[in-house]
Amino acid sequence: MAESRISLKKRMVRSFFLAFEKKEKTEEDIESELITTGMKYIQMKLPVEKITPEFEAKISSKIGHNVIQAKIREAVEKDLQIVTEIYNKSWLTSRTPFRPIEKGTLKTIFQDQDTIFLVARVYGIDGGFVILDLEGSNKEFGIIAGLGILPRFQRKGLGTVLGMAAWNHFKKLGVKELRCEVYKDNSISYNFISSLGFEEFGVKVYHSEDFNLE
Repeated sequence: MAESRISLKKRMVRSFFLAFEKKEKTEEDIESELITTGMKYIQMKLPVEKITPEFEAKISSKIGHNVIQAKIREAVEKDLQIVTEIYNKSWLTSRTPFRPIEKGTLKTIFQDQDTIFLVARVYGIDGGFVILDLEGSNKEFGIIAGLGILPRFQRKGLGTVLGMAAWNHFKKLGVKELRCEVYKDNSISYNFISSLGFEEFGVKVYHSEDFNLE
């Protein structure tokens, strides 16, 4: 039963963020890829032991002075509306047809005991969020499941602020390693994740059933 629940949650998160992988492709391109070769995702990891104070200082130095003042909070259920708005507004920079989030799916993800949403507030505005998850038999792996940022704050360091908030949260929980995955053709996300110190350790191929919530 536990494996089934975890599998469903993963499909929900994957389906939720599939939209952000399609900026250079049409719906038909993605459907064809899923049916034929499948979508390849690069698996990336960052051992917590590598996140030293010196490493954090180096990453912090890359962030713009204004955005680094962002305040991070752990979301409560009423914040799901904010997360929904950030997600939907993120589509303003997408070249694909608009696909609004399903609130029921987002609420199910939020209510899972191993899932945490962090929200970043900048200049009195909630400008971004990150979804964190725990995996492993002893919950030793901290998963950055997804991230969304308002267009006005994109490429200004807020993603890095959220990344640092994620690993600080995971360190408090005692995880040994941070993990995430990025679609092979999403060079912007790949470069961002690499800039946070993550390294490749494998590749997974997903097909239609891996995104299907029915």
